[in-house]
Amino acid sequence: MSREQLTVVGGGLVGAAIAYGVARRGARVRVLDQGDAAFRASRGNFGLVWLSSKGGGMPRYVRWTRDACRLWGEFHKELLDVTGVDSGLQQNGGFWLGFSEQEVQKRADLLAKIDREVGDVPFKMMEPSELRQYLPDIGPAVIGGSFGAHDGHANPLMLLHALHAGLREKGADVITGADIVELKHDPSSRQFTVRAADGQSWKSDRLVLAAGLGIAKLADQVGIHAPVRTTRGQVLITERIKPFLDYPTNKARQTKEGSVQIGSTTEDVGFDDSATTDKIEWLARRAVATFPLLAKARLVRAWGALRPLTPDGYPIYQASSSCPGAYVAICHSGVTLAAAHAYLVGPWMGGLTEAPPDFDVFHSERFLVPNTSFSHDH
Repeated sequence: MSREQLTVVGGGLVGAAIAYGVARRGARVRVLDQGDAAFRASRGNFGLVWLSSKGGGMPRYVRWTRDACRLWGEFHKELLDVTGVDSGLQQNGGFWLGFSEQEVQKRADLLAKIDREVGDVPFKMMEPSELRQYLPDIGPAVIGGSFGAHDGHANPLMLLHALHAGLREKGADVITGADIVELKHDPSSRQFTVRAADGQSWKSDRLVLAAGLGIAKLADQVGIHAPVRTTRGQVLITERIKPFLDYPTNKARQTKEGSVQIGSTTEDVGFDDSATTDKIEWLARRAVATFPLLAKARLVRAWGALRPLTPDGYPIYQASSSCPGAYVAICHSGVTLAAAHAYLVGPWMGGLTEAPPDFDVFHSERFLVPNTSFSHDH
């Protein structure tokens, strides 16, 4: 067991999962969380634990997501046993639903490509008649879809609650209201000094930057290039209604409590996290076209939230070469990857294990290649 002090900057889904993964091994862990002032990605996360279609341009990311989905059942049980908090996991498969022959064919081609290149990523394309055996309430606008047996969903807010409760149970020090502005590394002592805007400071042997949208300015201070941009996701929630949806879909999912979450958008709007009338209407119309019975459900809340996105949409996991002991973790899929962050990334960044195999593909140097353009499928 390491007696080094690990400090994780960022107490959201990514930072809390990494910190929990180290704390559960008995190491000394401190989490510096900006608190409710932060742009919490968990507020805008649709809650899917999703493998289908992930990583069409990066096979290693497919394998990484597949591994994370396989670990989720164990992870959910552990958090429930340790904290009594139910993360809401239901993982009996999930459906993507399409409204046109063209988008359904595009989906089929993508899933076939991923399974062919990586393997063990099964899927099944279905006509409406077969879809209705699982989703009897779909509307006539749905002309086809795909089923992924690995897929499922969880409650992002309850997952975050469980992680923070788990950190406390494992003896981690969670400090809220810490707006980190400066990082210094002393090569002679091999220690880091982390300073907040209010003048508070902390010493640490190891440092993980998992501050989401606030990460770029901090990563530069430990010699890591970490390009990140915002993407806004707007989400709707209905009143609790009679259970009708046994599987999550890409357009709506029903929670254990009976409410239906409808989402989500992907918008490039800078740091504007407000909800807008046009997107709320678009989401509602799409949901009703998918499941006509939702036309009678009352919407109780609509909101927008910002999530971090790298130029190609894939994560950055990287150790600093100029400041040994410092790491960066950025990803867009904090729910899907939570178990892998806890069980695999945390121990690595905490100095307890080696890096997962073939992790160099997630280094940010890929964004420094001259004359290279990037796109993403989010």
